[in-house]
Amino acid sequence: MTEAHLPPTGSVKVVKPKKAAKLVEEIARDTESPDVATDRLLIVLDIDGTILLEDETLSPGVADAVAHAQRTGHEVMLATGRSWEGTRGILIALGIAPEFVVCSNGAVVMRRLDGDEYERFHIETFDATEVLTLLHEHLPDARYMVELPDGRRLYTERLADWNLSNADRVSFEELTKRPVCRVVVVSPGHEEQDFVDLVARIGLNQVSYAVGWTAWLDIAPKGVDKSTALERVREWLGFDPAHVLVIGDGRNDVGMFQWAREHGGRAVAMAQGPQEVRDAASEVTRSVEAGGVAEVLRNL
Repeated sequence: MTEAHLPPTGSVKVVKPKKAAKLVEEIARDTESPDVATDRLLIVLDIDGTILLEDETLSPGVADAVAHAQRTGHEVMLATGRSWEGTRGILIALGIAPEFVVCSNGAVVMRRLDGDEYERFHIETFDATEVLTLLHEHLPDARYMVELPDGRRLYTERLADWNLSNADRVSFEELTKRPVCRVVVVSPGHEEQDFVDLVARIGLNQVSYAVGWTAWLDIAPKGVDKSTALERVREWLGFDPAHVLVIGDGRNDVGMFQWAREHGGRAVAMAQGPQEVRDAASEVTRSVEAGGVAEVLRNL
C-alpha cells in the first residue's frame, strides 16, 4: 500500500522546495517510528580505530548516529579487545547501556544488572605459562600484561597508553602463576610487521591471537575471539543470525566478520584498516577520521 504522503511507486512528482523538505522530514520520522516495520539488528561496534580516534575522542557523528540507530529499534553493543576497565567509559560517552558487552577479544562477556552496573557474566581462561615463556625468550624487553578472571590485571612495566586502573606491577614470573583471560605483549622497539613475522616463525598453536596496528600482540584462549562471544550474545538476545551488523578495523575483528558473513549478516571494515581486514569484510566504509561508522548507521 502506498503511503499517503508519498507518490506512487515508479512515478516522479515535482514539488516545490518547501514541500520536498517536508517529505524528507516525514521519511526520516518513519525510519525512527516503532510503527514502521524494520528488521531489528544486532549492531556490534569495535572501539579503537572504529568509533574512537587515536586521541581517545569519538569519531565524527558517531554518538548521534548510535542514538539514531537505537531510536530505530536496533540493539547497539560493543565488542573490543579492551578490558572492562577500559570499556565502560566508552559506553558513557556513547550514551548506551547494552545488555551485554564483549571485552578482552571475547574472553569476557559483561552483563548489565539493574541500572548501569555490570557483572562478569561469562569468562574464558587458559594457562599462559607456555606462551609467555616462549615470547619472553624472543622478546625479553617487551612489556607484558595479563588479565585475571576477576578483572584485575598484572603487568611487568608501565606503558603510557595503558589504562592501569585495577592493575598491579609484578615480576614476569608472577604472570604465570594462575589462569588468565588474556595476555597483552607490547614491544615498543618493533614494528607491526616484526610481530607478524615473529608469530609466524615461532608458532602460537595453543592460543588465539591478533596483532594490533602497532607492535601489539593480544592473546586469548584457543578458539576464543569476538565471534565466539557474539554468538552466545546473539542466542541470549534472540536475534536471527542474518540480522547482525558488525563494524571494525583490526585483525582481531576478522573472526567476527567471518561469523557475520557466514550467517547472512553484514561485516563492515573501516577504510584505514589493513588490506587483509578489508578483504575479510563484505563492505568498506569511510575511515574513522571521516566518520565511517556514522555513515553506515545513518543509512540503516
